[in-house]
Amino acid sequence: MADDRQNELLPTHGGYRNLKSFQISRLVYDVTARFCYLYIDRKSRTRDQMIQAARSGVQNIAEGSMASATSKKMELKLTNVARASLEELKLDYEDFLRQRNFPLLEPEHPALQRFRKRRCKILKDVQEWVADELSRSKYGSSAERDRHGPALTGKDKENTQEHTVPVLASPCPSMNPSMLAANAALSLINLASYLLDRQVRRLAADFEKQGGFTERLYRTRRKKRGY
Repeated sequence: MADDRQNELLPTHGGYRNLKSFQISRLVYDVTARFCYLYIDRKSRTRDQMIQAARSGVQNIAEGSMASATSKKMELKLTNVARASLEELKLDYEDFLRQRNFPLLEPEHPALQRFRKRRCKILKDVQEWVADELSRSKYGSSAERDRHGPALTGKDKENTQEHTVPVLASPCPSMNPSMLAANAALSLINLASYLLDRQVRRLAADFEKQGGFTERLYRTRRKKRGY
């Protein structure tokens, strides 16, 4: 059955909506559109470039998938374009953080570990993570509050005031919505890029093994002619 599918003149194609790379890239696009609306000057060329790079990542995956019926070479090329567009977008987010002296969070950072654990699928999931991290920064986690005991009131509070320091009484300066959103976008871009790199390698291997439309056309004509 597998060989029959490989020898089809027009094999099954266009299933890009089921690709994890497409789904993550589309979320990157949604996050970027919102990010630019909130944090990038609408008159800045960077704003348009970031949105276009994010859009290119999505559109080229879809176009490549549709083109695969008649051109595996074109599918491979467009998937590479999608990957390159995300790399361009990644640099823009890194520049945003660097130019504002915001931290680029390491993959092992607890906030990013919590982000990956959420397995965000839509923009709202990312927004909720940002809100949760801001809340943690402002008030501290329940575990931190428990370690320092229950809140003090009345005379107990007065007697101990000079000996205690509030835990995370104010937000960490670096923990702000734009910094968190940029790091979330970078985490998603890294995932999408990893998936696209793997996809490109698979497409290259398939093309080397099975050939493209011209080879399938030649095999089909030979089969019809009986030789």
